[in-house]
Amino acid sequence: MILAGFPPPPARGIDLPGPFFLNFYTLVIILGGILAVVVATRLWKSRGGNGDDVFSATSWAVILGIIGARIYHVISSPDAYFGEGGDALRALRVWEGGLSIIGAVAAGALGIWIACRRYGMKFGALADAVVPGVILAQAIGRWGNWFNQELFGRTTELPWGLRIDLEQASQAPLNTSESTLFHPTFLYESIWNLLGFVALLWLFRRFQFKQGLLTWTYVAYYALGRFWIESLRIDEPTKSTQYPLRELLGLDWRLNQIVMFVIFVVAIAVLLYLWARRPRTPEALAEELEIYRPDSEARTGADEGAGEVAVEASEESAADQADSAEAVETPEESTRPRTET
Repeated sequence: MILAGFPPPPARGIDLPGPFFLNFYTLVIILGGILAVVVATRLWKSRGGNGDDVFSATSWAVILGIIGARIYHVISSPDAYFGEGGDALRALRVWEGGLSIIGAVAAGALGIWIACRRYGMKFGALADAVVPGVILAQAIGRWGNWFNQELFGRTTELPWGLRIDLEQASQAPLNTSESTLFHPTFLYESIWNLLGFVALLWLFRRFQFKQGLLTWTYVAYYALGRFWIESLRIDEPTKSTQYPLRELLGLDWRLNQIVMFVIFVVAIAVLLYLWARRPRTPEALAEELEIYRPDSEARTGADEGAGEVAVEASEESAADQADSAEAVETPEESTRPRTET
């Protein structure tokens, strides 16, 4: 019998020789990271930057991003690790899944900031070139949740509802059958992020904004979509009942919804602030759009070129003055007959 709905994955990974197992979750995360670096490098170089800058910054971002992603996941879902019957050592098994995009982006941004401070780059300019690749990586990385059969939404009767393999899906609710369909929240977020990637890429290529505007646009856009998607998910039963928010406002939000709401409000406030303080003069705009490192080859070459032009201009000016002096004749000289040779 052919079942309707989005099918479950054919496998979670590939068995390798010996005790090794290659998880598709890991592969899509790596693929997304590679594409993010490629996109960021092309965008950074299109504004005159050095491609090595992106590699230096993303090296910091990847390391801290993985750590931050795991820490946020463990803190927001502690029962599997520190609760009754939990295994604390599982917190170190990153390949089994459990990486929070929220923690990855926050810690990755810290890594980029550290790299900018270390190598003398402008954080806002580099971040604007990086965020289109980041949201593309998020769109690809969400398919890792499909391979792991995790983080799906509540039941639905929509024709694109997700079917799961009951023998593989650890988060399947009780009384779930093979015909039960769930909201494919991974697919929703992947599509949302792909649309965001196209929009951010167009904005970056079409306009030259004040540094940081594109970055905070990404933050607000992602938080808005993630807030809605979180309302569909059933993977974490923890609601705001443990926080004063529900008692004060009567809201029954998940923890990530609360976080996304706060991030969205902050992003909108920062966007309004940056827009109000945008450069008012061409000189200020030119200084704002400057992205080169003080010690970069591009800046050095530009300074040397400017120096050569200045020297040439000085020499030409001196030559012109000499010619002008020779051209000025005294009254006695002007009356003498000219001799052509």
